[in-house]
Amino acid sequence: MRKRVVITGIGTINPLGENAGDFFHNLDLGVSGASIIERFDTSRFRTKFACQIPNYDPARFPDIIGRKDASRTDPFTQYALIAADEAVRDSGLDLESEDLRRIGVVVGSGVGGIITYTDEIREFYADDNQQFSPFLVPKFITNIASGHIAIRFGFRGPNFGVSSACATSAHAILTAASQIQLGRADVMISGGTEAPISIPGIGGFNSARALSTNNEEYMTASRPFDATRDGFVMGEGAAVLVVEDYEHAVRRGAQIYAEIAGIGMTCDAWHITAPREDGESAADAMSLALREAGLSPAEVDYINAHGTSTQLGDTAELKAIRSVFGDDVYRVSISSTKSMTGHMMGAAGAVEALACLHAIRDGIIPPTINFRNEDPNIDYRMKLTLAGAEKRTVRVAMSNNFGFGGQNASLVFRAI
Repeated sequence: MRKRVVITGIGTINPLGENAGDFFHNLDLGVSGASIIERFDTSRFRTKFACQIPNYDPARFPDIIGRKDASRTDPFTQYALIAADEAVRDSGLDLESEDLRRIGVVVGSGVGGIITYTDEIREFYADDNQQFSPFLVPKFITNIASGHIAIRFGFRGPNFGVSSACATSAHAILTAASQIQLGRADVMISGGTEAPISIPGIGGFNSARALSTNNEEYMTASRPFDATRDGFVMGEGAAVLVVEDYEHAVRRGAQIYAEIAGIGMTCDAWHITAPREDGESAADAMSLALREAGLSPAEVDYINAHGTSTQLGDTAELKAIRSVFGDDVYRVSISSTKSMTGHMMGAAGAVEALACLHAIRDGIIPPTINFRNEDPNIDYRMKLTLAGAEKRTVRVAMSNNFGFGGQNASLVFRAI
């Protein structure tokens, strides 16, 4: 019998809130996190907007990020520390009584400290006497967020980073669960963090023609499942979950949000950026997650879709869902919270896992906002939750995340 793994704490900072409570509140209201980019000159780019954390300043978190820490860490690490602090507090873990060798960290990032890297390279070539900072490497490497979290709390168990583009934090969560099932830890701090809104971030994705360029309607530009969708809107932030052995959680009387019941991982083996148009490998990931959970498609109440607001990606995912769920696709609620948060890339899977936990705990399906026009390639008899949040009892929720390189991950969460 494999060990049961549950979630006992959550934390986040993202375009909709600086904590889980604010995030859920704005999620239910259908708030758009999009805003005009002012932190750097966008005149050379076709995209001028993103989903940004409003008025972010590490000085507002002095108990988590001291003045020295702020200068020695990239924003992606700062976001992870803020989210982890909330998650650990929320879990009620008594760190003085826990064996810290049995608590590990696996927090992922897609692009790591791209802001730090960009600034250092620019300054180096702008000044012939400029030397690289000794903190350059430990500021931009993608695993460093996990290291900082461990140092802050003294966690001495398994510790590493995960990087698989937009599937990163889904892979981090399932990897954390696997560490517990293998008996290597009792508790894992897991999730994803990303600070990609930068000159190469916007410029690179513009050149790849992946971003929306709808600057005139930027607040509604992230519009999954809409016929006029023209690319994803970049987002930033972090989400962290406390993943725990079920028996360990019960012994200490912990609150339990849900069980991680099933995990599915596949690869398209198809194209470096485009998904398979038939969605076959994405469907395989969902089927594997359901099989591991011992559940039928009829038992799933909600799917948090990857739903990036790209023409090919949205239709391919809905084809995959249709192939797995058959006629049950007309009763399972489906939504894309990226319509509000934007695409948080390496943090997307974790923040969307939080949306699933919210649906299970509070019985609210978050909406897909900004929908206006039907796409002839989409079957709108599906319950796409386009008109606002939906009240519904949710016992089982699925979260899908698919990354560049064809990497697919599906997680199934079940109420306890």
